[in-house]
Amino acid sequence: MEIFMIVISAIFVNNIVLAKFLGVCPFMGVSTKLETSFGMTGAVTFVMVIATTVTFLIQNYILVPYGIEFMQTIVFILVIASLVQLVEIVLKKVSPALYQALGIFLPLITTNCAVLGVAILAVGTEGFGLIESVIFAAANAVGFGLALSTFAGLREHLELSNVPKGMAGIPIAFVTAGLLALAFMGFAGIA
Repeated sequence: MEIFMIVISAIFVNNIVLAKFLGVCPFMGVSTKLETSFGMTGAVTFVMVIATTVTFLIQNYILVPYGIEFMQTIVFILVIASLVQLVEIVLKKVSPALYQALGIFLPLITTNCAVLGVAILAVGTEGFGLIESVIFAAANAVGFGLALSTFAGLREHLELSNVPKGMAGIPIAFVTAGLLALAFMGFAGIA
């Protein structure tokens, strides 16, 4: 039951993008097309799950036993940056079109505060064990993907709609993102 609550909470109630407002940069930048949002979701999922697993082990078996927890943020960023480099190399070889479509936002996963936030939440605030941390990271990645793909679908429909000239582009995207965040606040009653 606890695992089920972790998953539901991470995807809907405490969505990392729409409730905690982490990872807003790729949310706004990569959400113009559904295909691109799926690619970004896959990359973020890989980095988020592996980074949370590695940082959990580093936190509990190196930083805490040696009393150097103050280096947590630096170490976590190094782990995330290494994983993003790995994803970038693989994506460039496997899918050059997706690599080009993600553009600058792919290396920016390194500074995606959603990835770092989930890693820190898993080892700190939430106090999970390893299995719960991995599930928490995977569920947050699904929540990130749900928010990103929903927003990308809405933006694709907005491109076909008759939006007033003054609201076209970024202004209507911000209004839509705000309405989407309000809609996700409705899940708060589940908790």
